[in-house]
Amino acid sequence: MPEAVPDAPAPAVQDPPSAPSAPGFLTALHPPVGIPHPSPAPAPGSGDEAASGTTTAGSSLQRILCGPTGLGTTSLSLAGRYEPPLPAPQVPAPAAPAAGGAVPGLYHHPVPEPDPARVEEVSRRIKHWAEEEVQLYPEEWEAQFDGFSVGRYMVVCHPDAPTVDHLMLATRLMVAENAVDDCYCEDHGGSPVGLGGRLLLAHTAIDPFHSTAEYTPAWQESLGSDAPRRAYRSAMDYFVRAATPSQTDRYRHDMARLHMGYLAEAAWAQTDHLPQVWEYLAMRQFNNFRPCPTITDTVGGYELPADLHARPDMQRVIALAGNATTIVNDLYSYTKELDSPGRHLNLPVVIAERERLSERDAYLKAIEVHNELQHAFEAAAADLTEACPLPTVLRFLKGVAAWVDGNHDWHRTNTYRYSLPDFW
Repeated sequence: MPEAVPDAPAPAVQDPPSAPSAPGFLTALHPPVGIPHPSPAPAPGSGDEAASGTTTAGSSLQRILCGPTGLGTTSLSLAGRYEPPLPAPQVPAPAAPAAGGAVPGLYHHPVPEPDPARVEEVSRRIKHWAEEEVQLYPEEWEAQFDGFSVGRYMVVCHPDAPTVDHLMLATRLMVAENAVDDCYCEDHGGSPVGLGGRLLLAHTAIDPFHSTAEYTPAWQESLGSDAPRRAYRSAMDYFVRAATPSQTDRYRHDMARLHMGYLAEAAWAQTDHLPQVWEYLAMRQFNNFRPCPTITDTVGGYELPADLHARPDMQRVIALAGNATTIVNDLYSYTKELDSPGRHLNLPVVIAERERLSERDAYLKAIEVHNELQHAFEAAAADLTEACPLPTVLRFLKGVAAWVDGNHDWHRTNTYRYSLPDFW
């Protein structure tokens, strides 16, 4: 493996790019993309590239990054605002399709295969960061880290990231969040007992503790005391240097939401409480992926202003997107969690027990719940584009939609972690 060095902080971009108009938003949100078939790649210049989903995504990416065209629009180009100027985004070479099948009946949008060169580079950098910068895992966990395939995950979720440095912002945070989940809550020594104290202290690695000269050194020393805190501190250091104060505060707020969701699930585990279906869904609105899609503007190199992010209709879109993506996780991780010790709450399990349905019927109903949430997300996003057709809003919504689609694709293709139940 070539020697790696920490990558530089991603350049911040203050001005958002311009983007298209609201009409036809849903069509633009999810352009037709076929899942690539394992056929030979078209020869360059043969004219067959137009039929490739990967090539189509590359063209869309170029259009987004280049902004509008025409007289007087040069200053609106995103790519032209970097110092030094960033190279024009490269159209990724067609990649072989990944294995894995979608949950039958699940409403989703296929995505092109992510750029394999980016996946390889992000995977290389994140492993170096995990092993050399934050000492994230012991040697015996290496296969699980590799099987997580976080490089593919983040590249497919952020197709408009201008550079690998931008992708690394999301990748470090994703790995850090999973370290906290695994080590504090679940697979690697996690427990609901005492979780609140551990989470609060870990949260200070992303939302700094401000105290007296006497007590601050002890806190600073604590940030290196375990892998989750080392990962949170380092990932947040990179993020803060690239994000605006508003984007940083948004992320901290979303992480507080996530940690509150962890605590509710832990409390139910300690008291052996089986929530009603609506209670479970409410918990999952907090214990979900929300912190990941809401940094799409930072990863994309622009900023959705705080007042636009705070709009109630924007908050509804984000909440629905987070809820839909989280139910995707429940469906794909269903068999994995059934094999885990004890009772692991997920939507099919809660529906089966609360509504007295068979495992199969409960699973199929959970698919229906997801599909309704996904449709509601898309309808709310379309309404928002009509109510607030600003270029930055449109690009942010496309970024959230891309994250939703990419999240599904990662679950579908991660056969190391997930397999489907035999219900069909």
